[in-house]
Amino acid sequence: NNFDRTSKPEIAQALGLSLPTVQQNIRELIHMGLVREAGTFDSTGGRKALAVTSVKESHWALGIDITGNHLGFVLTDLSGRTLIHERIKLRFENSTAYYRELGKRIDDFREQHGRRSSRFLGYGISVPGIIDRSGTTLLYSHALGLRDLPCREISDFLDGTSFFINDANAAGFAETYRDDERDDAVYLFLSRSVGGALLQNRRLPAGNDPLGETIYTGDNNRSSEFGHMTLYPDGIRCYCGKLGCADSYCSSRVLATEEGEELISFFERLADGESRAEAVWAGYLKNLAIVVNNLRMVYDTKVIIGGEVGRYIGPYMKDLETLAARRNTFDEEGSYLTACRHKVESSALGAALIMIERFITGI
Repeated sequence: NNFDRTSKPEIAQALGLSLPTVQQNIRELIHMGLVREAGTFDSTGGRKALAVTSVKESHWALGIDITGNHLGFVLTDLSGRTLIHERIKLRFENSTAYYRELGKRIDDFREQHGRRSSRFLGYGISVPGIIDRSGTTLLYSHALGLRDLPCREISDFLDGTSFFINDANAAGFAETYRDDERDDAVYLFLSRSVGGALLQNRRLPAGNDPLGETIYTGDNNRSSEFGHMTLYPDGIRCYCGKLGCADSYCSSRVLATEEGEELISFFERLADGESRAEAVWAGYLKNLAIVVNNLRMVYDTKVIIGGEVGRYIGPYMKDLETLAARRNTFDEEGSYLTACRHKVESSALGAALIMIERFITGI
């Protein structure tokens, strides 16, 4: 994922390949329009080494995040960076009219921002729900009020290849995509509902499926449903019908309790020192620390706080670290905790990155 200049000897050393093999592969990539020569490096006494770089703008993908009230768009190329993002209001309904309008909004976005001279890889589509292992059916979405919806009901209105993924898995994939350390991680998705992803963040051999190899999905493609871990037996009733689920205590809905209040308004009140907001936040952090500690005990890896709450939690991470450390049997501090890097449209970005990574690993 490093798209700065490099040299053939550096590539050979990094990959453990012979220089002739690297030279042959570079020639093929140049012929494919994926790599180009980019001048020379300063000499250290011998012949100046030729520099090469990727043609990152040669291919691009569009990520789409479908929620109950909005559509999120992210355009990315082979760099894997968010180049353009946009969010528009469009209330979801399970109807042909909605899916047709969805297709129109996507066409409009492509027309406005598309790379006419580049190759379009397709659409990554994130949804708040469980996708079957074949990727062809949205099995269940409480947020959208759906069961057993064939994905083609949506993709038939799109011009190009499409891929569907759970929104939390997509956001988690985006969060660790450019992580050079390639550590495993748990991504905790705190939005209107609570979910997450377990990221086995290792480098992939060419040709492997980045989703299957990087995100642990479980036997039924519904792993990391952290929101339905029992936090308090016989506690508050969750939307799933069970009592005491973490979702009832750690979703963004717990914070934005005022009628029609946006989450940003809550954090503005909190920053202003409003006593009611501070009391709500204190209770929220206490419950979140329990969830975080449980995840640390199970997975023994770093925990990333993401989703809507992750966008604003940065100034309060030290407080969360302290509370989590008090509950931890082994760690005396909470440095394993981190706030997410991607603050906007992380699910849409992650969905697009699946398309990018599938292309790169398939070269």
